[in-house]
Amino acid sequence: MSVSAESRGSRRADAQRNRERILQAARDLVHEPGELKLNAVAKACGIGQGTLYRHFPTREDLLAEVYRREVEELVAEAPRLLAAHQPLDALAAWFDRVAAYARVKRDIFAAVEAATWQDLTAHSLGPIGEAVELLLAAGRSAGSVRADAEARDVIVLISWLSRLDDTELDARAPRLLSILVDGLRTPRP
Repeated sequence: MSVSAESRGSRRADAQRNRERILQAARDLVHEPGELKLNAVAKACGIGQGTLYRHFPTREDLLAEVYRREVEELVAEAPRLLAAHQPLDALAAWFDRVAAYARVKRDIFAAVEAATWQDLTAHSLGPIGEAVELLLAAGRSAGSVRADAEARDVIVLISWLSRLDDTELDARAPRLLSILVDGLRTPRP
């Protein structure tokens, strides 16, 4: 490989690392009070604003990507949990992850304009519904999840999480998600 090809490869890897740092900083800073400022994200990453703008030309682009990444991670967690746990335990563990997702969703949706919000909702509903259905189907097959539970039911029930402030989310989410899991259990005769 030539030196110039190596340099290009290392710049691409460096650019990818910068992108990841930007996304993580934005995810962390979106929880802070007030409007997320791109210069604060760049400063938190230790990069120049030009680097940030090359990756994310607008604040909405950055927030949308943070949200998309959060959805991808949430969806990817479902099959990993099923591989490691019984279906109902996997669903309960996934709900713990949903609580973290709800916090990010709430903060991002509060920070973006309505058109972006609608695009983000359309992007997440299908994949999240598929992840819920994967977990429910495994539970139905194992006989631990009630036969009439549908993914849409679960999505409607967990949608309230993104409306809670941090204190209430921390205080109520574990108990309420546990109640939801209990409600999804196959009724005992």
